[in-house]
Amino acid sequence: MSRSERSGVQNLGLSRRGVIKSVAAAVVVGPVVAATGGVRAPAVRAAPGSVAPRVTGPLRVGLIGCGGRGTGAAVQALRADAGAVLVAMGDAFGDRLKSSHAAIVEAMGDDAEKRVQVPEEKRFVGFDAYQKVIDAGVDVVLLTSYPHFRPAHLRGAVEAGKHVFAEKPLAVDAPGVRSVIESCAIAEKKNLALVVGFCWRYNGGMVDAFKALHEGVIGDVVSVHTTYHTSTLSKRPRKEGWSDLEFQMRNWWHFCWVSGDHIVEQACHSIDRLKWATRERRPVQCTALGGRAARSGPEHGDVFDHFTVIYDYDDGTRAFHTCRQIDGCPSDNMDYVYGSKGSMVIDGWKPRYEAKDRAGKVLWSGQGSAAEVGGMYQEEHNRLFRSIREGVPIRDGLSGVDSTLMAVMGRMAAYTGQTIGWDQALNSTQRLGPETYAWGPAPEVVVPIPGKTKFF
Repeated sequence: MSRSERSGVQNLGLSRRGVIKSVAAAVVVGPVVAATGGVRAPAVRAAPGSVAPRVTGPLRVGLIGCGGRGTGAAVQALRADAGAVLVAMGDAFGDRLKSSHAAIVEAMGDDAEKRVQVPEEKRFVGFDAYQKVIDAGVDVVLLTSYPHFRPAHLRGAVEAGKHVFAEKPLAVDAPGVRSVIESCAIAEKKNLALVVGFCWRYNGGMVDAFKALHEGVIGDVVSVHTTYHTSTLSKRPRKEGWSDLEFQMRNWWHFCWVSGDHIVEQACHSIDRLKWATRERRPVQCTALGGRAARSGPEHGDVFDHFTVIYDYDDGTRAFHTCRQIDGCPSDNMDYVYGSKGSMVIDGWKPRYEAKDRAGKVLWSGQGSAAEVGGMYQEEHNRLFRSIREGVPIRDGLSGVDSTLMAVMGRMAAYTGQTIGWDQALNSTQRLGPETYAWGPAPEVVVPIPGKTKFF
């Protein structure tokens, strides 16, 4: 998760900061010109025969997960469609819900009274808040709670016939991934939209760069190295009255069962772009290195602070991903793609995209804009709501499943020190987290030891 995602309020005007082969039907097939704002965005195909009646009238929106990202997503949803109205909100914590509601009202300004209609009886707190939001008469739900809960929240939403925006990652473990695959099938059967928050797929400059790559500007892609090297995320010291479970959830970035570790929660963006660069190919296996070089203290939980993953493909080629969360070290969040005719550097944050031949001659260059970097969060909602209105719902859930599983298998390989196959990762029976949810005891904190940890 980038710094802009952690705040969840970028460009909102706020005062404060495997298994399913049909995945091909949900991947990027080329750039289009968006109807709003001129931002270029990927075309994501709906399944054959999925045209539904056009939707008119209000679209009632429910927000599940009221942190910074949820607050931002709610404002973006309201700005995406003039008929969207926020009517229900839910979170495990009442203070988060309260501050989120206030921030959304502030962001909507003069339109707040008309667009934010969430009375006290539609503000739900607790572990069952998600189901209460789903049952509150909504048409669209925004799933932005902790990643651990995403599979259950998604299942509840699609079974109830709701359109969905689901933040990445889609799960933190293999049982969760398999549940999401089933939910994607339900969404297709019920003709529901499902957009996943791999937002770089909705960035115009990035789409142009990958289009040039896939058109062969550097020849055949032979290897990719994506990076996500950044600083440590926030820590929240324990407060009096917090149970063990609340302490872990308040520090969710630092506990694997809640977040999936930073390779899954944050660096999955870069892993998704690795998959994009390789034309959505699935690796057959991966080997990884990882550990804790700089983390200490209870707020740092059990997660690693660095990973290196080597993905092996069926034709003998390899791709690489590295990520790090350590303060005082250089940052890097770029994609390095190597082809038979040259290489390409993709840097979305600058934004800068450049392909060169082996002699250093520039073969292609692209220049996105800072507005597109911030605008991609808005554009994914623009396209979601437009697809609902037009009766041709977007479904990119299965593409998001593969990117999530690539990140999960990388973590498995690093934690265990073993080479992990795709099917082995997908079929793992290990479920992370407590069996039941109550404000009391929490999962035991045990830092994995490669070579000793059994993670299945």
